[in-house]
Amino acid sequence: MINFNYETNFNLGNKEVISNWIIETISSEGCKLEEINYVFCDDDYLHKLNVEFLNHDTLTDIISFDYSIGKIIQGDIFISIERVSDNAKDYGVSFDEELQRVIIHGVLHYCGYKDKTDSEAKVMRDKENHYLSLLELN
Repeated sequence: MINFNYETNFNLGNKEVISNWIIETISSEGCKLEEINYVFCDDDYLHKLNVEFLNHDTLTDIISFDYSIGKIIQGDIFISIERVSDNAKDYGVSFDEELQRVIIHGVLHYCGYKDKTDSEAKVMRDKENHYLSLLELN
């Protein structure tokens, strides 16, 4: 089950298509979906979580709390709409493309991918690009 929740003035479009894309990604990675809760929020909301739970006094676009057990995927993914918007401008991509990248980025972490080293980050980016290429929105 995938749930979309909002702590800011934002509403995700194409929820069913996005949900199916996430489920197919998880399956393609040899995992099984239990439950993912997406929470779309603003910078202040995510900054408070970053300080309180991770001791990071910085802004970020995504924080994920992974409750997965083995290949059974479950967790909470918090996404700052403000960071996504700013990052989209910085990277010269559309808001929707950047949001989709962040959405699947959290899922790939749950599937076991890391991005702390340059080589890990390259694998993560390649996986993101692969799964982004499979997303078909009307």
